[in-house]
Amino acid sequence: MNSIIRRSVLGVAGLAVAGGLAAGPLNHQDAAPVTGVSAVAVQESAPDTAVLLPHGEPAGQSRIDLNEEQVANTKAIIAATKKAGMDERAAVVAIATSLQESKLENLGHLGDRNDHDSQGLFQQRPSSGWGTVEQITDPEYSTLAFLKGLKQVDGWEDMPLTKAAQTVQVSAFPDHYAQWEKQAADLVAEHWKS
Repeated sequence: MNSIIRRSVLGVAGLAVAGGLAAGPLNHQDAAPVTGVSAVAVQESAPDTAVLLPHGEPAGQSRIDLNEEQVANTKAIIAATKKAGMDERAAVVAIATSLQESKLENLGHLGDRNDHDSQGLFQQRPSSGWGTVEQITDPEYSTLAFLKGLKQVDGWEDMPLTKAAQTVQVSAFPDHYAQWEKQAADLVAEHWKS
């Protein structure tokens, strides 16, 4: 009898915790990320390769050498990912997307070479509702905007990177994101704790 009561109490407690999580700050856009011991523990632990590359190491990868600006932008993307309360895999998707879109360079308007009004790390367009020019050329804002779109993709965590990125970006070249997955994972592994 005591074990039945104990299981019932634990079951109700589990439902209360699950209900609290479902109604908690992760489901509210304006909520601040949770800080404290758990956030520190996430920052201090080494990224897990299975999280960074859940589908294994991809074939056909590209790689570029990064300058100081590109490394700073990588770190800004990682910091914004943490601020959004998302994990290392989200940072890999964001960095791979930025590698494809701008080679991690915070691009302004390129004149005749511009793709419509695309700008910033993710080549987001003010005319498509991503924000003002000032916003989309701010690394934190543009990353948070990208991640907000990513959060709205059901099952993005289990998708191939290129499909998750394409669902947010709607690129004319949807398969190009995949070529940057390994370098993005390496950058997250290197800079997640910094």
